[in-house]
Amino acid sequence: MTDKLLPTTVVGSYVQPEWLVDRDNLKGRLPPRVRALEMWRIDPDYLEEAQNDATLLAIRDMERAGIDIVTDGEVRRESYSNRVATALGGIDIDNPGTAIDRTGHPNPVPRIAGPITRERPIEVDDVKFLRANTDREVKITLPGPFTMTQQAQNDHYDSDEDAAMAYAAAVNEEIRDLFSAGADVVQLDEPYMQARPEIAKEYAVKAINRALDGIDGETAVHLCFGYAHVVHERPEGYSFLPELEDCAASQISIETAQSGLNLKALDDLPSKKIILGVLDLSTEDIETPETVADRIRPALDHMGPDRIIVGPDCGMKYMRREIAFGKLKAMCDGAEIVRGEI
Repeated sequence: MTDKLLPTTVVGSYVQPEWLVDRDNLKGRLPPRVRALEMWRIDPDYLEEAQNDATLLAIRDMERAGIDIVTDGEVRRESYSNRVATALGGIDIDNPGTAIDRTGHPNPVPRIAGPITRERPIEVDDVKFLRANTDREVKITLPGPFTMTQQAQNDHYDSDEDAAMAYAAAVNEEIRDLFSAGADVVQLDEPYMQARPEIAKEYAVKAINRALDGIDGETAVHLCFGYAHVVHERPEGYSFLPELEDCAASQISIETAQSGLNLKALDDLPSKKIILGVLDLSTEDIETPETVADRIRPALDHMGPDRIIVGPDCGMKYMRREIAFGKLKAMCDGAEIVRGEI
């Protein structure tokens, strides 16, 4: 990892161009858990080339904004989770199940019909493409085992905990290959720990630690309050956060901007680096660098600057590109202000 103080990153996603995806479809539905091929505007014969081009646009926007640890923008994905969740063995993608989303609505989901296995690399080529097209540090994200379990119908395992541990073993195999392909950071997205804290307290950390077992690279876990585009109300604090001090990941990604989170919560994670979400994605107003700096400074009352990584809140894919870029540029400039004060 970089030695730069207050390095900047993104949670994962960036804006997919209108020519690549039907953004009305994207924004008018719950995030898909099963495949949603109807979202793509491009003929399947040309889709990979188009996704490559759009990924380059995302990388270049992040570089121009000043992001230190870039992602591929998750441009090839219909949602943050379904690219991985529908590629695993044991999943009957032709006969989906149903599960209640964190919004309280039923959603078609992968149906676990047999033993969950990783039959092939899933995001490895994504990392190779990213690594070949930037000289910045790179991060890749994939859904975590707890969240994938909550977003599935379990028709095979005796318990959801057993399913989560099977997901974790498959994720572990993928993570090893992601680092071998050139990833500097691998992040597990686990939003359902916040959405279902009582269940999470039973086995989420156990499943994350299985997914990270034997992994030497820099790893992160992201949890959030839900996309601002979809979930409009924010609680005052996280319902599942101190528990992550016991997880094997070295970084924890949280949101603070839209929720106005009391950063005293950071005291519960004394050994972790914190990816500090400082961009409010519920509004198209572009923050000033000074506003971003004001959101970073309180974290310094709870930890040293060497433990802070600056990022947005999550859900950037739902924004207009010029707004998203403007926010990222302001974030990087705001981090530079605080960096200069240290």
